Amino acid sequence: MTFQEIINSEQPTLVDFFATWCGPCQTLSPILKEVAEELKGDARVIKIDVDKNQAVAKKYQIMGVPTMMIFKSGEMKWRQSGVLPKSEIIRLINQFR
Repeated sequence: MTFQEIINSEQPTLVDFFATWCGPCQTLSPILKEVAEELKGDARVIKIDVDKNQAVAKKYQIMGVPTMMIFKSGEMKWRQSGVLPKSEIIRLINQFR
């Protein structure tokens, strides 16, 4: 499944743009794992390495990592850089379910 097919889904998709060398990204990673487990079947969480996927990062003008976005039906519904607590991420995703 391509990135475009995933974000075109009716199911909300949280995209985490990250880099392996980024400290805050490493902090966010286990939080997103928990979010994905908790919302399994209701939402999707995917990670995009900006160093390996420069075209996608450029398309969405990712200037800093981590940057999270929520897509539904191909439309970006929300975007924020930085680390958020699990409860806040779940609350945001649930707004678009």
